[in-house]
Amino acid sequence: MKGFLEMALIHKVDQIIKDEHLLDVEDSIVVAVSGGPDSMALLHILFLLAEANKWRLVVAHVNHQFRGEESDGEAEFVAAYARQLGLPFEMGVINVPDYIKETNMNGQAAARELRYDFLLEVANKYQARRIALAHHADDQAETILMRMIRGTGTLGLTGIPIRRWVKNVELIRPLLRIYKSEVLQHCEQQGLSFCMDSSNTHNKYVRNQIRNELIPLLKQYNPQLPEALNRLADVIGLEDDYLKQEVDAAYQKLVVEATNGIRLPRSGFALLHPALQRRLIKLILSYLAPNASSFDFLTTEKVRYAITQDTPTTLSLSLGANIIFTREYEQMYFRLTSTVSSGYQFSLESGEGKMELPDGMLLSYFVSVSNAADRSQPKLSRSHETAYFDLDLVNFPLEVRSRQDGDRMEIHGLNGSKKVKDIFIDAKLPLRLRNQVPLIVDAAKRVLWIPGFRRSVHAIASSTTTQLLCMELHRTK
Repeated sequence: MKGFLEMALIHKVDQIIKDEHLLDVEDSIVVAVSGGPDSMALLHILFLLAEANKWRLVVAHVNHQFRGEESDGEAEFVAAYARQLGLPFEMGVINVPDYIKETNMNGQAAARELRYDFLLEVANKYQARRIALAHHADDQAETILMRMIRGTGTLGLTGIPIRRWVKNVELIRPLLRIYKSEVLQHCEQQGLSFCMDSSNTHNKYVRNQIRNELIPLLKQYNPQLPEALNRLADVIGLEDDYLKQEVDAAYQKLVVEATNGIRLPRSGFALLHPALQRRLIKLILSYLAPNASSFDFLTTEKVRYAITQDTPTTLSLSLGANIIFTREYEQMYFRLTSTVSSGYQFSLESGEGKMELPDGMLLSYFVSVSNAADRSQPKLSRSHETAYFDLDLVNFPLEVRSRQDGDRMEIHGLNGSKKVKDIFIDAKLPLRLRNQVPLIVDAAKRVLWIPGFRRSVHAIASSTTTQLLCMELHRTK
């Protein structure tokens, strides 16, 4: 009976590996071993299965330097066990306190990031395609409960994934369907020694509080709470897979990718179920900022509301992670701030020349003598890209610049002035293009001309004009 019990967990893990296709024959595997019961059991089981599967195992240990001599003792313990098994051993020593100062991350997050960086380095050194981690079913229950407390959606309720790709290396968790009690039983039956992390008993961190206080309390109401939470993760996981397929299809159908960001039509988005709308927004954001932490529900909902509401028809939102969302009537844009046009300003003196402007525009200007035909009637170009001014009425130096807050223009043919912003709105000029349009402004801060749109009442050539300032905007893109 004892022999059967000793092998029961090994067979169970072997079956999980096969069912989930976690490992292939002749794989090279980095096994992350802290020295605790979970990782020691994982290493022991993989070692027993390695010969039949021709696996090559590498033992990797991280010394976080959190607990002084205790941490050093764990490193020596794991190194000794690796030597006993005849396996290569790699140790990384990380300085978590300094990294916390550099990044302002909390202790656990900083340690996790440095730990994974080291494990990926080891995998690269040994050309290993997979890293085996010792998370088990009780860890899964804690994670789900912690996310429920903090607030999460269906994706969060799927818990820890049994497999995940990071930089061309797959993180696998062969014990994720195994409970802590089974792990401890295996260690006892196999005579496996292990280290106990004293910090696990301290309730400094939320996870420890959940493990040591909350779960024991909730078990009074449901003794099978960990099992119930794991079943929840399994159910939600399958439904999440289905929704991922649906949102991927919506992405392919609706989203237009460009070098400067992503465009999304409002009409197609509005037809989606709200659940898919939220997921599509999150998918777009993760595409633009893959290394950013997850965008929260409020951010996603703010964008969804901005798209689905009838008004306002134009707006811009900063979403964090250097992403700007812009609604321009029936088109939505998600862009990184590095691709959003910024303002510009150049000075222009009287004379002749050409001025290169941002976004592939060229402004040419020259002075000509006004002939009799010119003087017979006011000189107004029929082209919005060309303008003529009475040189004697132009107040130099001129500014060629992008719009500024408060800009107004006294438009030829209209009484009074109008905001430049309203001129662009009336023309339905997309918000993303408004900073690109040049304004010709004189020394008195009067807007003389907006190429492609309007010209002002100032400096119009007439029958008394003797010299013309001619200006023309060329678009090279």
